[in-house]
Amino acid sequence: MGAKGLLGGALAYSGVASVMRKPARAEGVTRGLLAPEPVKIDWKKYHWGFVCDDDKCIGCGRCVVACKKENDVPWEPEYNRTWVERYVIDEEGEFFVDSPNAGRDGFAADYMNVKYEALDVRKSFFVPKLCNQCDNPPCVKVCPVGATYMTDDGVVLVDHGHCIGCRYCIQACPYGARFMLPRGHKSHFGVDRVIDKCNWCYHRIHRGLLPACVQACPVEARLFGDLRDPESVVSRITREKRVYTLKPELGTDPKVFYLGFEKGVH
Repeated sequence: MGAKGLLGGALAYSGVASVMRKPARAEGVTRGLLAPEPVKIDWKKYHWGFVCDDDKCIGCGRCVVACKKENDVPWEPEYNRTWVERYVIDEEGEFFVDSPNAGRDGFAADYMNVKYEALDVRKSFFVPKLCNQCDNPPCVKVCPVGATYMTDDGVVLVDHGHCIGCRYCIQACPYGARFMLPRGHKSHFGVDRVIDKCNWCYHRIHRGLLPACVQACPVEARLFGDLRDPESVVSRITREKRVYTLKPELGTDPKVFYLGFEKGVH
């Protein structure tokens, strides 16, 4: 089968229209409470986890757009808290990986697919990427001023008020999850040229809401919850299904778990 057939199947929903969904809530947090202010609870009781289902992801890009809008991430494709990669495998087993505009615009445009027209494609699929919120984060260890730190509930954050933009954490992160805000794009502390990354929408989960990318996904390819709650969706999946993490050999102990993982994804 040629590239057009298989890629067309993978991209059939990439131009999916906006899907209206009722507000979703983070499981195991407030049990349904949508609070206007941070919930007064003991955050040491929680340990968040994230699941990406590669079998469900349709590469529509809604997650990337939602993240940029929610967190005021620069629109340019080189600045991303989350992105989507496409993996294409030919009949010889060779992998091709691309992420045009970080997946922000989907993958259906002709200019994104012309390079695969002559390829004998065996399989193609999408892989969402974001900060892995490691339990053993190398970025925290290398920060010379403590601007990168881990919260009581296991989320690695960046304090823009203390960040000096040295880029040590960018070099230390094995997942390419960090970037420097461009000159002129102010963070919430009113400074630019500081490091930014995904924080699992920490301001949302403290109000019982799901991260923006999870909320925006029309096929529930992204799931979020409390790993210490045995009834949360992420606990059930990690307990009952075969899940995978990226680069487990590095000992970072990621808390982003993948379903439908294919050998060769990195």
